[in-house]
Amino acid sequence: MLLLVMAALGRGSAAESDQREQMNEVQLLARIIAAEARGEPLAGQVAVGAVILNRMQDPAFPNTLSGVIFQPNAFESVSNGLFYRRSPTNQEIRAALTALNGWDPTYGSIYFWEPAKSTSRWIWSRQVVRRIGGHLFAR
Repeated sequence: MLLLVMAALGRGSAAESDQREQMNEVQLLARIIAAEARGEPLAGQVAVGAVILNRMQDPAFPNTLSGVIFQPNAFESVSNGLFYRRSPTNQEIRAALTALNGWDPTYGSIYFWEPAKSTSRWIWSRQVVRRIGGHLFAR
């Protein structure tokens, strides 16, 4: 809150600007977790966040958080608008922070899906690494 007040008053240092950027990244990651993994156990929510962060490191994907999240047709929740309607809960914010702090329960996966809902034949060609909650995680 203090950062927002200081920004509104125009008294922001470079360090405060970095903190605002980090807060925005946490919120952005938490929002996609809320849209893609609400109701999943904490480990499953962290795993969804980790996949997004793993994509940033993979040359086949954009190298920014917003680039990965808003890549056309990458996430159904962005395409169908759910991403914009969901506000993250405290647990989803915690999951985002945990993923940003380096926990990757997917062991480097760059894909996830719900087997009960997936209609893509292609996704089933990916090497499944693990199942957490209702999602499969794959490379």
